[in-house]
Amino acid sequence: MKKITMLALAAVLLIGTTACSTKAEQGPNSIANTTFMHLHGLGYSADGKRLFIPVHNGLQVYADGSWSEGPGEKHDYMGFTTVDDGFYSSGHPAPGSKYKNPLGLVKSSNDGKTISVLALEGEVDLHGMTAGYRSHTLYVANPEPNSKMKQAGLFYSKDEGKTWTNNPATGLQGQMTAIAAHSSDASIAAVGTTTGAYLTRDYGQRFTPLVPEQPVSALTFTDSGVLAATSGPNASLLEINIESKQSLAIQTPSKDTITYVVQNPANPKELAIATEPKDVYLSTDRGATWIQIAEKGKTINRK
Repeated sequence: MKKITMLALAAVLLIGTTACSTKAEQGPNSIANTTFMHLHGLGYSADGKRLFIPVHNGLQVYADGSWSEGPGEKHDYMGFTTVDDGFYSSGHPAPGSKYKNPLGLVKSSNDGKTISVLALEGEVDLHGMTAGYRSHTLYVANPEPNSKMKQAGLFYSKDEGKTWTNNPATGLQGQMTAIAAHSSDASIAAVGTTTGAYLTRDYGQRFTPLVPEQPVSALTFTDSGVLAATSGPNASLLEINIESKQSLAIQTPSKDTITYVVQNPANPKELAIATEPKDVYLSTDRGATWIQIAEKGKTINRK
């Protein structure tokens, strides 16, 4: 098996790299419908009451059946990942912002009302990034050398970006499409690629196949394993036990490629998915039924 090169891992990322725009029909915090051209992730608040979608201009927030704009400056968040006390992200600052472009690594603990720069401001845009929900261990596919990471490749940080460690990712194949970190075990992460899903238990030293020989477009860790979305003619959403490698197919509302999938941290039965046409769906019964909350980028209020 040919090992993926670090340059391919970082530079050929297929994760949300397209620029986008969003059009609001009313002012800030409006609950009227909005339309976004692309979305750059999904994530729940720690209490499970709000679903965040980073778009070109800040965050769109779905809560209690209605959409609103998130607080704070309208940064173009990339590599967006929620944790138990906020979210980490990268991307580009809002027009007129004091922050340098690109943002580097930032964190917010108040739903984006304010952000704190942790590292790499003005140096790098980390599209391929994830963090352990409770461990806060960061994994990134670094695209180019910078002041913290001297080469392209897979790195992890256990101190919010102060220091980074590079590992060889032996066994990883294909072009990277998704990355996820275990909620509490800092050494465990999963990577989706054009050839499958791969699991590491040693911070990225070695990877073993989790979903072999199927392109994987999205993945996330759950309370009981990994959710992995495969793409292509036999596309499916699989819940995989990382110990036994046994998988269970979860019913989905569409055959479109899933670009992001998340589990509500406060309610394990609640899942959210986004698809390639920018449709967003919610399930409160682990996939038995779904409701649509965005269609082709246009938000749908349920109240």
